[in-house]
Amino acid sequence: MAVRRTSTTAPVDGDEEPRSQSIAAVERAIDVLLLFGPGGRGELGVTEISAELGLSKAAVHRILTSLRSRDLVALDPDSRRYSLGPAALGLGRAYLARIDVRSMAAPELAWLSAESGETATLSIRAGDVRMYVDQVIPPREVRMEVAVGVPYPLHAGASSKAFLAYLPAAEIDAYLSRAALAPMTDNTVTDEAELRRELAEIRERGFALSFGERQAGAASAAAPVLDHDGRPVAVVSVAGPAERFRGEVDEAAALLLEGTGRLSARMGHVG
Repeated sequence: MAVRRTSTTAPVDGDEEPRSQSIAAVERAIDVLLLFGPGGRGELGVTEISAELGLSKAAVHRILTSLRSRDLVALDPDSRRYSLGPAALGLGRAYLARIDVRSMAAPELAWLSAESGETATLSIRAGDVRMYVDQVIPPREVRMEVAVGVPYPLHAGASSKAFLAYLPAAEIDAYLSRAALAPMTDNTVTDEAELRRELAEIRERGFALSFGERQAGAASAAAPVLDHDGRPVAVVSVAGPAERFRGEVDEAAALLLEGTGRLSARMGHVG
């Protein structure tokens, strides 16, 4: 009597096709998320994503629905446009914990804070926002302290304007064409022409100033850390209570430019 043997390890016909489809679905979802990343746009609609990635609107809607269910994207119910959600910010914070710019800048922040007697901060940019990723606070009773990991728009405050001023002209134009320039305080610059004039001044002197533009009662000077192409990879600021800081602006700015000059040189910038 012949024994008929059947393999228990050979792949069943069709197994590879579902697997490849699953991989493709993951890749499409990643492509959608990357559209919101650094250099991308803060908000996107289904039609824009569809055109950008060459996907059907139905496919884009399915992907966005899945990403929404995990808080990776959020939907504005009025504009029907999507932006990154809190879970994406959480992933970003995990990445920020290990990026080299923080360790590279740490000694300069400590030096700046010690020399100025004020809080020294480090910010990075993510698309249309920037956020603090590190700070050194001076040992004095009245001082400034920032919220690490919270996104802020690029038009409000010294650190934000230092990023915006050093972007290529086309990127500045694109940002101003889509940004609402909403006020964060009564001192926030919300007029486009006035903001453009200030950005030109920032580029000329090398640093930005803010007196209560992002937070009432706070003041700061901020300058970019530039890479070999002259693009801002980070921004360093010196911040303190507005009344005290007014008398410290010149000294703080000089220290700031000295520190960011060293950091920019380490990033390959020659200027």
